[in-house]
Amino acid sequence: MQVLHARFPTAQSIARPASFVLPIRNTGAGTVPDVAVTIDSFDYTSSYPGLSADKRPVWVIERGPGAIASPPVESEQVSPPGGGQTAYVNTWALGALAPGATRTFVWHVVPVKAGAYTVHYTVAAGLAGKAKASLAAGGPVQGQFAVHIKPAPAATHVNPKTGRVEAGQYPVTPYPIETP
Repeated sequence: MQVLHARFPTAQSIARPASFVLPIRNTGAGTVPDVAVTIDSFDYTSSYPGLSADKRPVWVIERGPGAIASPPVESEQVSPPGGGQTAYVNTWALGALAPGATRTFVWHVVPVKAGAYTVHYTVAAGLAGKAKASLAAGGPVQGQFAVHIKPAPAATHVNPKTGRVEAGQYPVTPYPIETP
C-alpha cells in the first residue's frame, strides 16, 4: 500500500472549511479486502468537570469519505454523510481495492478549536482478520500533519460589484459629518 499525496492545510482558521485528502494505492499483487483509514486526532480529551463525554471536537466533520445514498434517505442524520463510516471509532472504510488501483478518502471538516495540533492517520487493509497494510519496505502505512488553527477567520467581504468573496475588510466610505 502507498499513500500517494496526502493533503491537509497546515494553516487553518476557526470556521473556515478545509479538506483532508488521502489517496491510497494498492501496490501489492493481491486485492485488499477493505481499505480503511483511522484518524485519531479530529478531537481531544477534556478534563472539564461535569461533562457527559470527555471527547470534544477540534474539527467538525461536515462530510466523511464515501458516497452519499442516492436517493437520500429520509431519516434523522446521526453521523456526517458519506458511506464510509464503520462501527470502529474514527475509522472509515471504502471497500475492496484491486492491485494497482487507487481509492481517495476525503473528509470535509471545519476547525472549531484554535491551537496547534498533530493529525495522525493509519491505513489498514481490512477491518478485522489477517489482512495487513504495509509499505514496500514493510513498515506500517501511516502519517501525520502538523496543523495550526488561528482563533479567528481571516477578514473577508462580498464585493457588491462582482459578487465574489474577497480578502480584507469591506471598504467603508466615510460620510461627512455636518456641524450646525
